[in-house]
Amino acid sequence: MVEPDTDRRWRLRHLPVLLGASAALAAVAAVVGGVTGGVTAALGAAVGVGVTVLSYTLTTVVLARADQVNPQLLLPLGVGLYVLKFSLLGVVLVAVASTGWPGLIPLCLGIVAGVAVWTAVHLWWLTAVHARRPRG
Repeated sequence: MVEPDTDRRWRLRHLPVLLGASAALAAVAAVVGGVTGGVTAALGAAVGVGVTVLSYTLTTVVLARADQVNPQLLLPLGVGLYVLKFSLLGVVLVAVASTGWPGLIPLCLGIVAGVAVWTAVHLWWLTAVHARRPRG
């Protein structure tokens, strides 16, 4: 068995793959948005993906650091980040909706697509890459 701190980078090793897949998704979302709804939809879709990437990256980095410092911090920081992020997301979406900006629906679809792709790629990475790594 590998000691927890012998490989300090394991907590973030998956991040480059997730960020690459998200960048590809943002480009596809912008193209699809542009084709279906013009520049505003392209911007909204790409920003939606970016919101998801920012949120998940923040969580990944904070929780990786917390696990490194003291694993007992994971639950309170995880729950706190969850509450903070969803509160901020709600406030931002309500604020954007109140402006009547036509990119709101593509923004929301970009967020949903970002969540779906991030989750799918993360699951793939865990099952296909991480699970097959030699231990020790």
